[in-house]
Amino acid sequence: MIDHVLGTLGLAPTDLPAVNACLNATCAVLLVAAYAAIRNRRVGLHQALMIAAFLTSMVFLSSYLYYHFAVKGGAPTRFTGPGGAKGVYLAVLLTHTVLAVVVAVAAPVTLVMGFNARNNRHKRVARWTLPVWLYVSVTGVVVYWMLYRLYPAA
Repeated sequence: MIDHVLGTLGLAPTDLPAVNACLNATCAVLLVAAYAAIRNRRVGLHQALMIAAFLTSMVFLSSYLYYHFAVKGGAPTRFTGPGGAKGVYLAVLLTHTVLAVVVAVAAPVTLVMGFNARNNRHKRVARWTLPVWLYVSVTGVVVYWMLYRLYPAA
């Protein structure tokens, strides 16, 4: 089914890393827009943007897992850049991966708290969730860029 959807869009399964980077970038833009909305006390817009960011992240996660397990059979993507760049890549990848696990728990919890915001718990938690989620979204694009654009495999 996913292959059919990709084909309808003119994409192949091997295009999913680029799609995933676009989803991460979209999520980052939505998060920044949602932050601006709440700073301007536009609660309804903030909520809509946060739901959009969450759904975008869910589509990303589904696409990411499909690519890595169904398309690549669980095989890792090897970094082919030089030693110094590899150190930077691994540092970004490690922090991205660890914090992505945190976001996988914190984002839905924070989202639910926002709709039950009878106290300041949502605000206190969101002050931590937002920067971590934004970091994960941006570093997802950086990881893609380093793996597939800056140092593509031969």
